[in-house]
Amino acid sequence: MRAHSANLLNSISLIVMPLWGYLTSENPSVTALIPAIVGVILLLCYTGVKKENKIIAHVAVLLTLIILFALIKPLSGAIDRADNLAIVRVLIMILTTIFALVKFVQSFIEARKNREK
Repeated sequence: MRAHSANLLNSISLIVMPLWGYLTSENPSVTALIPAIVGVILLLCYTGVKKENKIIAHVAVLLTLIILFALIKPLSGAIDRADNLAIVRVLIMILTTIFALVKFVQSFIEARKNREK
């Protein structure tokens, strides 16, 4: 899977999972939608990442890294509440985010090797 596809997968995960949690919560919080907003921004970066635009790719990596750290607090909150469904949703977002970061790093390494040739 290429970096742009991993970014798309992560974007969709970051949009769908928070919306699901927000819409099914008994007392929803607007802050639960922060990952969805980041997901929309990453989705907007998809074309630039696919076209290997360096600036857009680096912006996408930075947002992906920020959201990874930002998801730690919701995970700990879900664990404290013993909310298994919320734990699964946050873990899905964390796993897709890590996967996207790995693919970004791999693509950067590949691009550097291609430039050196």
